[in-house]
Amino acid sequence: MKSSWFVYILRCADDTLYTGVTVDVTRRMKEHNEGGVKSAKYTRHRRPITLMYQESCQDRSTACKREAAIKKLSRAAKLKLIATTNPINE
Repeated sequence: MKSSWFVYILRCADDTLYTGVTVDVTRRMKEHNEGGVKSAKYTRHRRPITLMYQESCQDRSTACKREAAIKKLSRAAKLKLIATTNPINE
């Protein structure tokens, strides 16, 4: 059985943006906010984090390629991507 992969963008407490991939956005958010060994080193000291954007992908390869494309965007372009999609309220 194939699981869906997601690309997501977080806003950190210092107002920076972090982009990642996962199969379970809720679990990954919890890991980022707990700041333990499973959180990303980048977000560990920038908590709390807020989910700003998520996008479903068909497989890990597609998700990783999309993550790389988003990471290449300027901050302004990332904010525009977030603003032009349905906002996520958590």
